[in-house]
Amino acid sequence: MAQTSVSIRMDDQLKKQAETLFENLGMNMSTAFNVFVRQAVRDSGIPFKITVRSDDFYNPYNMKHLRESIAQLNAGKGSVHELIEVNDDLLEIAQCRTHYGDK
Repeated sequence: MAQTSVSIRMDDQLKKQAETLFENLGMNMSTAFNVFVRQAVRDSGIPFKITVRSDDFYNPYNMKHLRESIAQLNAGKGSVHELIEVNDDLLEIAQCRTHYGDK
């Protein structure tokens, strides 16, 4: 298969962040872009939803989840958890203790 070169422009800091991410995933920038383009061709479009968000937290999915959680708590079916801590370096989740029925 013949190869061709593609040149794109992007913010320098964004490029560094992307290179770090892709390296952690075991690929380089070229491989990552090829994965993206192949998936876009398979999907006949961008392979993810593109939206304009003023605040990521209050998106429709999260709002639906929050309403369902509030209804569950109001029905007495909630649970209390200790804080779950994540170690950024090792991505280990600390063990949490759950108490059912507590409000």
